[in-house]
Amino acid sequence: MKVSIFLKIFFVLPLIVFVDYLLMALIGCTTCLFGLGEEFYCGPFCLAGKIILALSAIFFGYLIYPNIKAIFKSERNGASA
Repeated sequence: MKVSIFLKIFFVLPLIVFVDYLLMALIGCTTCLFGLGEEFYCGPFCLAGKIILALSAIFFGYLIYPNIKAIFKSERNGASA
């Protein structure tokens, strides 16, 4: 169980962050290709980045929630005397 949580933290989380980075770079290159100016990068581009980052954080929380729940549930149940 702990191996699963460490795998998610040290492999899945960096993978999600890397995909976010690639997605934002792709959006930035595409908008530059279409000739959008600095007004776009200071407004909607930043908003899109925040939304993508928030969705990634929610997705990672969804992935790791069962592991955290299992850890806390196992600690509450003690051996009976």
